[in-house]
Amino acid sequence: MKKLEDEEYSLIDELQLQNNYQIVAEKNGKIVYAKTTYHELSEEDYENFITEDDEPMDNLFSEKEQRLLIDTLQNASINWTDQDFMACANVAIYYAKNEFVVPDMFLSLNVKHPKTWRAKKDKCYIAWEMGKMPELVLEIVSNKIGKEKTKKMKLYAQLGIKYYVVHDPYLCLSKDELRVYELKENSRYVLVRRKENFMPQINLGIQLWKGLFESEESLWARWCYKDGNVLHTGAERADEEAKRADEEAKRANKEAKRANEETKRARRRRTPKNERTTQSIGLELRTRNIIKRNFELFLSFHSLSI
Repeated sequence: MKKLEDEEYSLIDELQLQNNYQIVAEKNGKIVYAKTTYHELSEEDYENFITEDDEPMDNLFSEKEQRLLIDTLQNASINWTDQDFMACANVAIYYAKNEFVVPDMFLSLNVKHPKTWRAKKDKCYIAWEMGKMPELVLEIVSNKIGKEKTKKMKLYAQLGIKYYVVHDPYLCLSKDELRVYELKENSRYVLVRRKENFMPQINLGIQLWKGLFESEESLWARWCYKDGNVLHTGAERADEEAKRADEEAKRANKEAKRANEETKRARRRRTPKNERTTQSIGLELRTRNIIKRNFELFLSFHSLSI
C-alpha cells in the first residue's frame, strides 16, 4: 500500500478490485483485505463429501482419553455452560469444498446437532452449514508424524479456531505434556499462561490429572472449572450421588441412635422418682395399718376394762 495525494492507495485500488475485496482489519497504517468466495452446493455435491474412510487407528490411551473428554462435557453440561454445543471425536471439519481436517476432538458452542443423521451433510461438521468454526480443537500426540506442531497448528490458526490444545503423553514433541494455545489478533497461536489453562471464551480450563478412568490409572487430560475442580464423568457423578446417599443414611442412623439414647436417659431420670413415690405409698400404708392395729388394741383393752 502507498500514499497518493494524502490518501491511502493500494494495489487493489490500482487494479480496481475494490468490489471483489473488503477491508477486514486496519492497524498501524496497514490494511488487511479479504475476499469471500461463495460456492453453490447441491445435495449431489454433498454426497461426494468424505464423512468416514475407516482409516483412523488410535492407540488404547488416545481412544480412552477421547471418551473421557467427551463424557465429562456431556455429563456436566448444566454446570459449565448453558449453551447448546457439539463435542466430537474423530469427526471431519469441512472448511471448504473438498477441504477438511479431522482433529482428535473438537468443541463448538452455540450450535445444535443435526435433527437427522441420514443426510450426508449431517454426518460431519460443515462450517458453512453450522455458521461458524469450532472454538477449540484438541490433538493427542502418539508419534512425530502427525505434524501437530507445524502443519496442523498453521491450518487451525488460518481457520480462526480460538484454542488449540496439544496433549503429548509420550513427550514426542517437547518436554511439556500438555500445551494450550490461544489465537491472537495476528492470527498466531501463543501459549496460555493462565492458571489451570483457563480459556474464557469457552469457560473451561484443562489440566493433567492422575487417577482412575474405567479402571485404568494414568495421567489424563481433564476439563476443569476456573477454580481447578475437574468436571466429573457420568460414572463419577453417580458415585458421588451414591456416596452422598450413603452419608445421609449414616447421618439419619446416627440421629436415630442419638434420639433413642435420649429416650433411655429420660426414662432413667424418671425411674428414681417413681420408686420414691412407691416407697412413700408403702410407708403410708404400713403406718395406717399400725395405727389401725393400735386402735383395735385400744378398743379391745378398753372393752375389757369395762
